[in-house]
Amino acid sequence: MQIHATIAGLRAARAAVGREQRVAVVPTMGNLHAGHISLMRQAREHADKVIATIFVNRLQFRPGEDFEKYPRTFAADCAQLEAAGVDHLFAPTEAEMYPQPQTYHVEPPAEQANILDGEFRPGHFRGMATVVLKLLNITQPHVALFGKKDYQQLMIIRNMVAEFNLPIQIIGGETVRAEDGLALSSRNGYLSAAERAEAPRLFQVLSRLVAAVRRSKDSDVARLEQDAMTELQTHGWVPEYVALRKKLDLQCAPVHDSGLVVLAAARLGSTRLIDNLEV
Repeated sequence: MQIHATIAGLRAARAAVGREQRVAVVPTMGNLHAGHISLMRQAREHADKVIATIFVNRLQFRPGEDFEKYPRTFAADCAQLEAAGVDHLFAPTEAEMYPQPQTYHVEPPAEQANILDGEFRPGHFRGMATVVLKLLNITQPHVALFGKKDYQQLMIIRNMVAEFNLPIQIIGGETVRAEDGLALSSRNGYLSAAERAEAPRLFQVLSRLVAAVRRSKDSDVARLEQDAMTELQTHGWVPEYVALRKKLDLQCAPVHDSGLVVLAAARLGSTRLIDNLEV
């Protein structure tokens, strides 16, 4: 695996790839787990060469969030990527990605970016979309893979790529879970032992909500969402939202619609966890 710290170095390596070969990119912020590695292996199914990126993007963190303490495990990440057969790793510094202040930004539409996670993390998707567009321009892939665990992020990236007519196929990788159902996440490492034992409840609550929706197309959506929030609160969580939405744009939808997803975000102690399940 070749490691590139500069845009020029990555672009030179990308230019050396044969025109007949397909290239896939998997952007990450590092601190890799089995979910990331699943995306790397899936990328190989769609391309001849796989590029991974590691960059903790300051633009998508709000003041007071965990940018400074976000786990950085570069040596271990490199070992995992090499074992997964990744061909190139792009790991730039902040100065390389933002040699001057980023004054141009991608501004996703408010109806997609200011709901759900965006309501509780203002500006997050603006920063995310900006860096993803930069990474796609730098790596010039045929295919880019993102995990479905960050469902709103995936939706915004799909729509951004479509509206900017980028010749890139966006593929959503299925959420990888621990045996007890907890979605794998870099932030799971913040959980205490007691919190880790409680954490699978988020998946369980969403699973019951999905089952209720499938049982009855006359269900009261607001009541189902509130019941899920109440169960989390009863067990010490601080829920931000539990919502049934359309997969296409995450707008509100009646239970009888097709193409639905349930999403949730809640704090357990000081750790914010998100999850979702397609109906």
